[in-house]
Amino acid sequence: MKNSAILALLALTLGAGGAVAAPANYLYTSSGELAGLKAIAGRSDIAGAQVVYNWRGLEPREGEYDFSAIERDLALTDSLGKKLFIQIQDRFFSPKARNLPDYVLEEPQYGGGLVPQVDNPGEGKAEGYGWAAMQWNEHVRGRYQALLKALGERFDGRVFGINLPETAIDVDMKADRTGFSCDAYFAAELENLTAARAAFAKSHVVQYVNFWPCEWENDHAYMSRLFAFASANGVGLGGPDIIPYRKGQMKNSYPFFNQYKGKLDFVGMAVQEPTLSYRNEKTGKPFTKDEFIAFATDYLGADAVFWSAQTPWLKP
Repeated sequence: MKNSAILALLALTLGAGGAVAAPANYLYTSSGELAGLKAIAGRSDIAGAQVVYNWRGLEPREGEYDFSAIERDLALTDSLGKKLFIQIQDRFFSPKARNLPDYVLEEPQYGGGLVPQVDNPGEGKAEGYGWAAMQWNEHVRGRYQALLKALGERFDGRVFGINLPETAIDVDMKADRTGFSCDAYFAAELENLTAARAAFAKSHVVQYVNFWPCEWENDHAYMSRLFAFASANGVGLGGPDIIPYRKGQMKNSYPFFNQYKGKLDFVGMAVQEPTLSYRNEKTGKPFTKDEFIAFATDYLGADAVFWSAQTPWLKP
C-alpha cells in the first residue's frame, strides 16, 4: 500500500510538470520561398513556418510599406492550419546584400545606414562579409521602429510571433566612423525590443540573442540584463543556432536560457544551414535530429525549433 501511494504521488508529480514536452517544429525559410515548400509546411509534424523578411522589401519608400509578401505567406499558413513567425531582418551576410531602403542608405542623417561586418578586421576585406543597420544612429533606429509599429498595426494577433535578428555583430571598432559603441548598441537593441513589444501586444515577441560585442561570459552584464528584461516584460528569446554544449555559446547565451527555463514568454531556437555543418565532438558526426531536440528541450527549454529546409529529416 505504501509503495502504491508513492508511485501514485510520483505520477501526479510528473503529470504536473515533471515531464518536459518537446518543442514544436517549424520550417525556417526566406521571403518568397515558402510557397515552394508548401508540402513540407503542410506536414503533420510541422507546426508552422518562420520566414525572414528584409527591411528594404517591406519599406520600398519612406513611410510606404509593402507587406504583400507577409500577406501571401500568412494566407498560405492559414490555409494549412499552421502558424507564422516573421523575422524582420536588419543585418545581412553577404557583401552585396545592402537591404535597407534607399532613403536610409542615401540621406545624410542616417550616416550611410549600414556598417560593414568583419570577421577579421584589417585583413583587406573592405566590405567584410556583410552589413548591419546602424541601430545606434537614432534616425536609423527611429525608422526601424516605425516599421515595427506599422507591422503591428497590420499583423498583431494574426501572426503567431515576430522575432528580431541575432544580437551578434562584428564591427571594426578601430576603423569605425559611425559612432558605434558596445553600450550604445546594447541600448539601441533593447529600445527596439521595447518598441516591438509595444507594437505586438497579442503575438509573441522574440529577440534572438547569441553574443554581444565586447562581451564574454557576461562581463558587461549585457546578457544578464537582457534576460532579466525579457522575463519582466513578457518577451521571448531565442537564437539562430542550436549547437549542443559548444564552448562559445556556453560562455554566452546558453547558460542564461538554462537559468531562465520556464521564466520567458517563449523560447525559439533555430537549426539553420550553417548549424547543420557542425559535428558532435564525441561522435565526429553531424548532430542528429534527436541530439538537437534533446539539447533544445532539456537544457535550453525551447518551445519551438525553426528548422532549415535543408535539414535532412525534412527531405522526402
